[in-house]
Amino acid sequence: MNEVTKEYKLRIVQSINENAFKFTTNKAHAVSIGIDPAQYSRVLAGETEGVLSDKKWMLIASKYNVPATADEFVWKAARNTAVYKYIYKQLESCQRMSISGIFCDIADIGKTFTARDYVKEHRNAILIDCSLHKSRTQFLRAMAKEWGIDHQIPLRILRNDLIQYMNSMTTPIVVCDEFGDLNYPAFLEVKSLWNATEYRTAWYMMGADGLSAKLDRNKANKKVGYAEIFSRLGSKYQRITPIGEQERKKFLLHEIARILKANESKYTPLEMYAKTFGSLRRVFFEIKKEKTITTTQNE
Repeated sequence: MNEVTKEYKLRIVQSINENAFKFTTNKAHAVSIGIDPAQYSRVLAGETEGVLSDKKWMLIASKYNVPATADEFVWKAARNTAVYKYIYKQLESCQRMSISGIFCDIADIGKTFTARDYVKEHRNAILIDCSLHKSRTQFLRAMAKEWGIDHQIPLRILRNDLIQYMNSMTTPIVVCDEFGDLNYPAFLEVKSLWNATEYRTAWYMMGADGLSAKLDRNKANKKVGYAEIFSRLGSKYQRITPIGEQERKKFLLHEIARILKANESKYTPLEMYAKTFGSLRRVFFEIKKEKTITTTQNE
């Protein structure tokens, strides 16, 4: 790993400052980014040398998506896409009314990007990537860290602290991405937490079509917990892309057109669709390649 420059550290500090509004105390913000309160105070006071390791700086940069250089390509969110507007509005409604929902749709349409954007802009909102925190222990500790709660204490105490904290907050929301990746004990823990924070905490589960297949299969097999959690999530899978192949292609072309315009790409929607087969995640990489080539040619 290359040395982290002072200029990069200062931009990371700026990002820390921009995200401070999400926390009621500096200590909670420090916990959420994996440093101690003393380091947090020193960094915000302008100290950048000898406070954090380069690895820690890079972890914070990754969490807040800070580009390595000031002129590095920065993805511009196309906030007028149908997927973005739909999921963002769903999250707003769930958080405002402390209700829950589940979104199951095809992969690579911008679910995670939208959720990250929403959580970045709202207090008392966290996003857990269940593909990285599959077990009950990992899931609980990840939640605690995101809220800024001590996540290294014994699990029984941590769980009680989590419940008390969530019940004391103003309309918190937990977004679980790749929800189908949770193992069974973690899945049951979600049901337990939902029960313990009912009418106080909103939950929004997201996944691709495999998530609905998993839930339906286990409901049909009467496996304990699946019917109950589906009921708590509104007993309905939310979806936005059309089922039919032709209608879905038309829908994705419209989405791609809006993304290309936002990022000032020279590709046409049909050209980009041919390159990516409609995967909006691949659209990101194709535009990044385009911008990198253009920058190199202009140097």
